Amino acid sequence: MHEMSVAQGLLSILEDRAKAHSLARVTRIRLKIGRMRGLDSRQIRLAFEALAEGSLAEGAELDIEEIPAKARCRACGAVWRAADYRFDCPDCAAADAEILEGRELYIESFDGEPADPG
Repeated sequence: MHEMSVAQGLLSILEDRAKAHSLARVTRIRLKIGRMRGLDSRQIRLAFEALAEGSLAEGAELDIEEIPAKARCRACGAVWRAADYRFDCPDCAAADAEILEGRELYIESFDGEPADPG
């Protein structure tokens, strides 16, 4: 399951960044995922919840924004949302498109609670 490895990577990054910012707990994560990644948001949530148990991200709210595929025709310059992984230009029918969006996979931001200084 690819989603499990993505969730593991997400948790690892969060743990490193939370420690660097002296956070005791991560409470909310905003994640961007491009549709071309072929990931199931529901499966990522389930995997993250399972892996976060007992960690500083246990119970954290996971906000996932799915980014649709967007392409530009190299022949005529038209830009369009590429539904169903179709990259033929809707204006000139050329099959030479540059993918502009839809491959994203990153943590946009996260919130947390500071560690007790005492």
